[in-house]
Amino acid sequence: MAESPFDVTIRVAEIQDAEPFPEAEKPELVKLWLDFGDETRQSAAQLGYHHAAENLPGMQVLCATNLGSVRIAGFKSEALTVGVPGEDGNPVLVTPEKTVPVGGALY
Repeated sequence: MAESPFDVTIRVAEIQDAEPFPEAEKPELVKLWLDFGDETRQSAAQLGYHHAAENLPGMQVLCATNLGSVRIAGFKSEALTVGVPGEDGNPVLVTPEKTVPVGGALY
């Protein structure tokens, strides 16, 4: 687990699968299954405002991978998928400009 914001590891993952997460209390949450090359992880991300779950598989995203895990409505989220606020204030995914090898760390 990271002790300070400077200890956070952000890696590239490819979304393998995604589905809406209506049982979660937070609106527009989506379940993600992520491939980091050397491992797979799950993530719950509030992406439904700008991203349809069926369009997410195959996308590359940036994820914080050393923050620990949390359970959200019974789903184990093991990575924090990184987003920034759009004009409406809701999350928009941060993605590499070009396709890059999965698992690569941000530097």
